[in-house]
Amino acid sequence: MTGGLLMSGAIAALFATALPAHNPSGAIVDPPPDKIVINVATVNGSGCPAGTAAVAVSPDNTAFTVTYSDYLAQVGGNSDPTAFRKNCQLNLVVAVPGGFTYAIASADYRGFASLKAGATSTEKASYYFQGSSNTASITHPFRGPLADNWQATDTTEWAQLVWAPCGVQRNFNINTEIRVNAGTSAPSSTSFMTMDSTDGELDTIYHLAWKECPAS
Repeated sequence: MTGGLLMSGAIAALFATALPAHNPSGAIVDPPPDKIVINVATVNGSGCPAGTAAVAVSPDNTAFTVTYSDYLAQVGGNSDPTAFRKNCQLNLVVAVPGGFTYAIASADYRGFASLKAGATSTEKASYYFQGSSNTASITHPFRGPLADNWQATDTTEWAQLVWAPCGVQRNFNINTEIRVNAGTSAPSSTSFMTMDSTDGELDTIYHLAWKECPAS
């Protein structure tokens, strides 16, 4: 989806609710006054095929929104055997004001789940910088019977945050996944989970933590 979703020059101040950071001396580092600049390089995956996902910047440039229209995993009934798992990877080019680095401190996800009794599902997100082996992953489980909207929030303790390397440009990757397991539910019944909402408007919001880079 490189062509349809490449947002050259898209600018987002991520985010007004960004968490303050603590440097090793214990002082609080507020988010830098300059805006962070983000370009969406690619959006790829079975949960976001071409034309089914859109990335937009809010009017006040304080957040970016990812909206999905075909991010659905399902099992049972006449479901495709490969449909039980879907994923989507965002590859972001992020420019941070000089002297600062950032990490994803929390993220909010929403969708809808219809799980028969005995069926289960999971939502998982992984965060990592290009070229780094340090990956943060968080999984949220759900269990049937369930037929309702769902919401999951990833939070990371300060000591476990994955920080952008100082002074080096590294693309940031966010890989999400939804997975449905039939479990003990009847094989003829269908269970599914979506990464969207019933009105088609899903806001996935990423909150940042900040800290100062060491003096060069």
